[in-house]
Amino acid sequence: MAEPKQHQRISGDQLRAFIAAAFEAVAVPREDAKVIAQLMTQADINGSEGHGVFRLPQYIRRIKGGAVNVQPNIRVEREMPGMALVHGDNGMGHLVMKFAAEKAIEKAKTAGVAWVGAKWSNHAGPAALYAAMPPMHNMIGLYMAVGSANHLPPWGGLDMLLSTNPIAVAVPAGDEPAIVLDMATTVAAYGKVKTKAQRGEMMPEGWMMDRQGNALTDPKRASEGFLLPIGGYKGYGLALVLGLLAGNLNGAAMGKDVVDFNNDDTTETNTGHAIIAINIEAFQPLDEFKQGMDTLIRDVRNSQRLPGVDRIRLPGEGTHVARADNEKNGIPMPEALLAALDQLAGDLKIEKLAR
Repeated sequence: MAEPKQHQRISGDQLRAFIAAAFEAVAVPREDAKVIAQLMTQADINGSEGHGVFRLPQYIRRIKGGAVNVQPNIRVEREMPGMALVHGDNGMGHLVMKFAAEKAIEKAKTAGVAWVGAKWSNHAGPAALYAAMPPMHNMIGLYMAVGSANHLPPWGGLDMLLSTNPIAVAVPAGDEPAIVLDMATTVAAYGKVKTKAQRGEMMPEGWMMDRQGNALTDPKRASEGFLLPIGGYKGYGLALVLGLLAGNLNGAAMGKDVVDFNNDDTTETNTGHAIIAINIEAFQPLDEFKQGMDTLIRDVRNSQRLPGVDRIRLPGEGTHVARADNEKNGIPMPEALLAALDQLAGDLKIEKLAR
């Protein structure tokens, strides 16, 4: 399918260089800037457009506002053989979660399973970025977080006490691509609402509701309502439990203590995350597991379809397709986003994004 005319294609290398330059311009150390740029660009390559470079102006505003520590001492505060609690020292969430994921992988090599929580972190981009790290070491990865703003009330309520609280699970296979489930506990992540607003597009019914119970489809009126949970009251329950595990358990913000980082550029958020690494070889030979995964994936894909259904899809297939396309042809960038990045470049006195 031809790319819409308003979407230019930008290479991953160009985007990484631009993001790194932006962070260096606000005193983020060069090596840290490179790490953040790599992870943010990977988000865009994977098709997570609401969590990649789209967030860059917001991240820069919060750094300028003093809400984020640009030289954090990210460290392990508590530790046992199969767990650790990471103190992020209010650093960029990407740095904190990379540290936490690497710690979980290291521990799972000997403990079999490792759970690493994090506190005093910040927004870290899409959940799948971190869940996908353990599979690179023949492990299963699970990630959960407290979202960086409350947009969800308790089921039947109006007070914003919960967020999109995402969960991601990544399971490696053999010849088949990994299964990667990445989902918010709301019907749509708030990043999608923000991208719709930037592009001047309307939201589908079912994403948000106003405080009188009516469908809300104008993303520019998002403050007048709230996101809807997946599966009704079950999604509310899932959002609550994930928040307890990623927030309360770690001593991170949850409920009324969550800071809306979309509208606050000066307050520390104390964002909580958790990542779990499961060493497959602790349970069975790796080759057997991967063969079983390939068989199951093919059985699901080739299973009988309803009339009019072209194919059975598995979690992560869309990401695999987007990644292959974007790595080959460049990342599609809407004009509205390019304009915002050009303005940011001018503010920071760095070169505009090459194109």
